[in-house]
Amino acid sequence: MSRRSSRLQAKQQQPLSCQEESPQELQAPEHLQTRKRRTAEEVKKREDGKIAKKHQYEIKSCWPPTITGGISPCIIIETPHKESVTTDFSRFKKYRFRNLFINPSPLPELNWGNSKDVWLNILKKENRYAHCKHFTSLHSSLQPHMRSILLDWLLEVCEVYALHRETFYLAQDFFDRFMLTQKNINKSMLQLIGITSLFIASKLEEIYAPKIQEFAYVTDGACSEDDIVRMELIMLKALKWELCPVTIVSWLNLYLQVDALKDVPKVLLPQYSQEKFIQIAQLLDLCILDVNSLDFQYRTLAAAALCHYTSIEVVKKASGLDWDSISECVEWMVPFVSVAKKVPVKLKNFKKVAAEDRHNIQTHTNYLDMLEEVNSGVASTVPGQLSPVSTGGIITPPKSTEKK
Repeated sequence: MSRRSSRLQAKQQQPLSCQEESPQELQAPEHLQTRKRRTAEEVKKREDGKIAKKHQYEIKSCWPPTITGGISPCIIIETPHKESVTTDFSRFKKYRFRNLFINPSPLPELNWGNSKDVWLNILKKENRYAHCKHFTSLHSSLQPHMRSILLDWLLEVCEVYALHRETFYLAQDFFDRFMLTQKNINKSMLQLIGITSLFIASKLEEIYAPKIQEFAYVTDGACSEDDIVRMELIMLKALKWELCPVTIVSWLNLYLQVDALKDVPKVLLPQYSQEKFIQIAQLLDLCILDVNSLDFQYRTLAAAALCHYTSIEVVKKASGLDWDSISECVEWMVPFVSVAKKVPVKLKNFKKVAAEDRHNIQTHTNYLDMLEEVNSGVASTVPGQLSPVSTGGIITPPKSTEKK
């Protein structure tokens, strides 16, 4: 018999230890069990004691501009978030949570969802995306008129590329909220931040968004494609990827649709006149250039603009807001209405844009001149007082001595 056969035979004659040993003998060695328990306890302790660290992404510094005038790539530095960096603006947000829960909903009965739930979700989103005009106090080198110039330029870029109104107002919201998260941004960076905001908004809203080369081209060499890509990453992290606000023009679309709605199954199709829409939209374009517009919620701005061209009854039906909720915004908007009504409203034609969609394309006019006229106090007003029963047109607030 060979040596290998003898070993196999001896192994077969041995009793099977697995069948004879007790269950206690099958357990892992004691030192391994202790180590396993200790590891589980450490993991649990680590998870319980873990604190999520907040970070704030800031533009720490930039290389000097090149000879050709371009802005060099930004140095992205991640710094621990400090609560003291961002000023507490809660005392300025007096409209933020007013009339949050409106019952009943101004929306009609929907065949695809509960109108009350839809309305409540819209209001919750409105209060989730906070904005405030006092972000300028965080940046010592910036002035409010710089924001106006930047937004006016973005309006012009939108018209050149036939971008939608929603795209511009998304960019405006991204810009204003991003500036609240930063500190001491230099004015030389504003154009880069503005064009990056529009670049992000166009990718969200447009079906055929312009290429990044086109956005860099309109800056006339001030911003390169690499600059825009780097700034895009900074902005998305600072905004925490919250990119779906209910914009002013979205509220205007909703109000006009609810007011003109007659056929509920066609609630998603526009049923208002294009001329009426662009008339009110042009007023909102002018108002948003003024940083003081950020004192009000977007839905309040849209409701006040609608009130100037219709009546408080229409506003109450379409928005659910009463006179007390919009009266201050309506008063603030009076000189803007006076100037806006002097400029003729014309529905422009755009190539490859259907006739029924022309009113949704953002247009540009001499908004800076109009804003200067508003701020200079040259805007004329007609005699009268603000009243809840106003039937539209330019309305003038009462004197301070006449207010109760």
